[in-house]
Amino acid sequence: MLKRNLLVALLAILPAMASAENYSIGTGGQSGIYYPFGGALAKVWSENVPDVNAKAEVTAASVENTIKVVRGDMIAGIAMGNVVLDAYNGEGKFPKKMPVKTLFALYPNLVHTITLKDSGIDSLSQLKGKRVSLGAPASGTAVTSAALLESMGIDVKKDIDAVYLNYSETTNALANGQIDVGFIVGGQGVGAVTQIALTHDIKVLSISEEESANFMKQYPAYSAYDIPAGVYNKVDPVSTLSVWNVLVVNANMSDDMAYNLTKAAFENIGDIRKVVKMAEMTTPENASRLQGVPLHAGAQKYLDSVSK
Repeated sequence: MLKRNLLVALLAILPAMASAENYSIGTGGQSGIYYPFGGALAKVWSENVPDVNAKAEVTAASVENTIKVVRGDMIAGIAMGNVVLDAYNGEGKFPKKMPVKTLFALYPNLVHTITLKDSGIDSLSQLKGKRVSLGAPASGTAVTSAALLESMGIDVKKDIDAVYLNYSETTNALANGQIDVGFIVGGQGVGAVTQIALTHDIKVLSISEEESANFMKQYPAYSAYDIPAGVYNKVDPVSTLSVWNVLVVNANMSDDMAYNLTKAAFENIGDIRKVVKMAEMTTPENASRLQGVPLHAGAQKYLDSVSK
C-alpha cells in the first residue's frame, strides 16, 4: 500500500514537473548584440509565459536562425530583416518560400566596414585585391557584405581574397594583420567594434550616397544611416546603411503563443533594456518596421490592443 501511494504521488507531480517546455532562441556570436538580447528575452519569457522555459543559443546568426525556426528547432530567432524577407519570398539563400512571420522588429543593424587607420584604404571601391572578412558563414553580415560589394561591381569570388569570420574573429584578424578589411553588421555601439577601437586606431569606411542609392534600389529592406562621431573611439562620422533586426518565428506557431510571447516582451521591456541599450528602439510603434513580411496574427492582436 505504501509503495502504491508513493507511486500515485509521483505520478501526480510529474505533469507539473514536465509542464514547462524547453525552447531555444537563436542569437549570434557572444561578442555581438544578438546574444545578450536573446538572453534577456529568454529570461523574460521563462518568467512570464506559462509553460515556456527559454534559453539563448549561440549560432552563426540570421540565416541559421531562420532555418532552425522553420525546422522547428527554435521557438524564435533574431535575424536581419533582409534575410527574413529572402526566406519569405524564397530568394537568396532560400530555394523556396519559407513559412516565416515576425513577432516584432527589434532595432536597426548598421553596416560597419572597418580597417586600420594606416591601411591606406579610404573607400569600398578600393577593396579589389584586398583580404576581406565578409562575416560568419550563414550570417546576415555575410549576406549583406557580399550583396553590397557585388552591387558595386566587385565579385567576392574573384576580386577579393574573401574569408568568413565572426565578429571577434574579424577584429582579431584585423588587429593581427591577417586581413585588410572586415565587415560587421550590428547595432550602433556593437561590442566588437567598440573593443578594437579602444586598442587600435581604426576607421569605419563610409558608403557614398551614390553607392547607397544603388544598393537600396536593389534591396529595399535597407535605408541610409549616419553614425555620429564619438560612438567609437576616435572614429569620425560615418555614412552607412541600416536594416532592422526582427524576431522571426514559424508561421505555424499558435496565435496564443505568439500573443503571449509578444505581450511578455513588451510588458517587461524595461528588464531587457537594462541588459541591451539598443532595446530602447524595441517599441510597439517600431514593431512593423520590416515591410514585406507579415507580423504573426497573435503578435498583431497584442499590438492592436495597446494601440487603441
